[in-house]
Amino acid sequence: MSPEHYFSPCVSSLPSSLASSHFSLSFSPFFLLHAMSSSSSLKHHQNYSLNGFTTPTKKTKLSFISDSEIQSEFSHHDQTIARINNGSFGSCPQSVISAQQNFQLQFLRQPDHFYFNTLKPSILHSRSIIKSLVNAQSVDEISLVDNATTAAAIVLQNCAWGFNEGRFNKGDVAVMLHYAYGAVKKSVHAYVTRAGGEVIEVNLPFPIASKEEIVSEFRKALARGKENGKKKVRLAVIDHVTSMPSVTIPVKELVKICREEGVDQVFVDAAHGIGCVDVDVRDIGADFYTSNLHKWFFCPPSVAFLYCRKRGEEDKGGDLHHPVVSHEYGNGLAVESAWIGTRDYSAQLVVPSVLEFLNRFEGGIEGIKKRNHEKVVEMGEMLVKAWGTNLGSPPEMCGSMIMVGLPACLGISNDPDTLKLRSHLREHFQVEVPIYFRAPVDGEVDPITGYARISHQVYNKVEDYYRFRDAVNQLVSDGFTCASLSN
Repeated sequence: MSPEHYFSPCVSSLPSSLASSHFSLSFSPFFLLHAMSSSSSLKHHQNYSLNGFTTPTKKTKLSFISDSEIQSEFSHHDQTIARINNGSFGSCPQSVISAQQNFQLQFLRQPDHFYFNTLKPSILHSRSIIKSLVNAQSVDEISLVDNATTAAAIVLQNCAWGFNEGRFNKGDVAVMLHYAYGAVKKSVHAYVTRAGGEVIEVNLPFPIASKEEIVSEFRKALARGKENGKKKVRLAVIDHVTSMPSVTIPVKELVKICREEGVDQVFVDAAHGIGCVDVDVRDIGADFYTSNLHKWFFCPPSVAFLYCRKRGEEDKGGDLHHPVVSHEYGNGLAVESAWIGTRDYSAQLVVPSVLEFLNRFEGGIEGIKKRNHEKVVEMGEMLVKAWGTNLGSPPEMCGSMIMVGLPACLGISNDPDTLKLRSHLREHFQVEVPIYFRAPVDGEVDPITGYARISHQVYNKVEDYYRFRDAVNQLVSDGFTCASLSN
């Protein structure tokens, strides 16, 4: 008798939000057992969606997480630090850490049982939740990997094979943003340039005034890539939210332009995507989309998903492979990625616990995202008003991070200055914030050359930003310049 026969009564006992067509999964016995045991999660359950939730029934009275409970969830943070840099490493609540430790102990207690009976169904459960959250068509389109850089390697490896196998011509092009994350930029060159391709960067201004500036420069780069029809753009790598400087990119519009211009494939690097901005992979329309789950989705480090759009019903990502070849090679990218040898997979298994944590907040992940955006804009505007500077982009072009101009008198003149100033703020003022150097344009008078990237997450308090404000004011008052800091 099939497992579905034994578990079919459980489906009817689940909340309608789980049994609805919106949650279009083939339920595994593991999922049903987990769902039945998670009564608190089911009591407050909402449909998985980054772009909207079903309304709870009027009979259900929701009790949302309190400020003291939030503080307790993040009590392991160093309380002496104004941590306004969630964007670099993310954050993980204590309840999710506990779930992770439970999985780690299960493996250490009886690894064979864990491997044969827990690992694969648990990863499938996590993939299924992400599939619904980002509106993928099939769970086969979702793979879990270490981080967005690993996902980039998978896509770029496939691109390099296109050159090596003669499917692409020498000199064909990959296009990426000048703002692209440093590791991804190096990966593009490592895979594409060495295979015989050419890399073209989209030069973007900063500060930026509107998305039209990005669209215009992107079109110019594609035109250079095609070079009167002699070359073909094989891959476009587009950030959803750039890292430094941080700007939300109009990815849907750029993907549409790629389709119009005949670009072979589009890869969206959204390291800061899920939990920071709206993510609907079918609406965005890219071939590949990756996002870290440890940045803004509260997973422990490190885990990311890679979405690979199916090209047909039989497509299981067979032309894509994990760079680490192990026993599952040839069984589809998602299965390959689920086992790359003995290692700690626990970060990939706690997605259900993260969902429970998110649903303790009013509006779930949508409510968190909205409040983070509103607060980071408010704090950014407070800081530029205090310092007489400007934001790096309009508020609508940021998610949960925003670039804030620093006073020109601090004398930030190169990248090493940003690292020295960042260390100085950490060591002397207990403020953790990354700083970006913007090279001045010829003819500028008293240009703002330093921008701080501030983040807002649920654990942040307004006092964190006041401390940053007061620290910079103190430096200005003291006549401090970066030149005074030793190497």
